[in-house]
Amino acid sequence: MSAVEQSSPWTVGAFLKWQTRQDDRYELVGGFPVKLMTGASRRHDRIVVNLLLALGNRLQGKPCQPFTADGAVETFPGQIRRTDIGVECGAPELDTYLVAEPTALFEVLSPSTRNIDHYRKLEEYKAMRSVRHIVIVEPKEAAVLHLSRDQDGWRSDVFETLEKEIPLSAIEISLPLCEIYAGIEDIASSSRDAEQKLG
Repeated sequence: MSAVEQSSPWTVGAFLKWQTRQDDRYELVGGFPVKLMTGASRRHDRIVVNLLLALGNRLQGKPCQPFTADGAVETFPGQIRRTDIGVECGAPELDTYLVAEPTALFEVLSPSTRNIDHYRKLEEYKAMRSVRHIVIVEPKEAAVLHLSRDQDGWRSDVFETLEKEIPLSAIEISLPLCEIYAGIEDIASSSRDAEQKLG
């Protein structure tokens, strides 16, 4: 990510208005616009598309719907993040750029953003009252970290085979890893090899 030079912190309203005139996506971090890195790998893009399709198909006709990184998420007052994919429930205001109360957030890791996604953003997402699920996807192996929140707090689970399904109870669906990694042959092959060794 690269920062835009500004002398004083921006408000969320000023940032969102400014963002509509930009060709690239930005986050608002510490009061200042930060440009998101472009040029994600085809692998990263395939997983994001797979997530969007899998969520969209399962949520069709339900009160929750997926959104993309075009939707701005205010993780705490004045801080705007853009998750790869998210799910919002209820009746959202469609003419705004801000996702008011996301329920589930998904990040696909990449070399340039791994530490930010896995640590800094994760803590910000966990602090949001509306968020019940956080899913972090490894792109080069079948490995998904799922954090879910109930009345007792956050629980963390790791799913590492394509036969597993991630239970997303707050949006009443399960998400199979085989659909998240659909079309990524090296992961499918390694999974088959592991099954043969265990068989």
